[in-house]
Amino acid sequence: MNMQFNFLNDVVQIARQDMVNAGYKQLTTPEEVDEALSQKGTALVMINSVCGCAGGIARPSAAYMANYDKKPDQFLTVFAGQDKDATARAREFFTGYPPSSPSFALLKDGEIKMMVERHEIEGHEPIEVVQKLEAAFDQYCD
Repeated sequence: MNMQFNFLNDVVQIARQDMVNAGYKQLTTPEEVDEALSQKGTALVMINSVCGCAGGIARPSAAYMANYDKKPDQFLTVFAGQDKDATARAREFFTGYPPSSPSFALLKDGEIKMMVERHEIEGHEPIEVVQKLEAAFDQYCD
């Protein structure tokens, strides 16, 4: 059991570090979520997770988007299953969308504009996710 816990802890730390290295700010408390999402402007929130489609598709797509020409004002991440209160608070901003991880939400002035849900990530190629995010950035980011 202890070995399993250590392995999961390592996977979580790597997943967190992937997002930090890509330029995303980790939000670990509901207060941090409120502070970040109450700001004017655009924000991309990546709902991180330890599943295979997060590591193989979502996080690489997230990293790519940090280098796209048009960018949101903030790149943010919450970790489903790890920072549960922060994730629950972020999901309150995603009106009309069920909980989904991994996923991406693009908000403008705290209002959800688009979402890429798990079913649009799992089983798809990273380029397909990137193209959806690029289209959203082109539409909503200055």
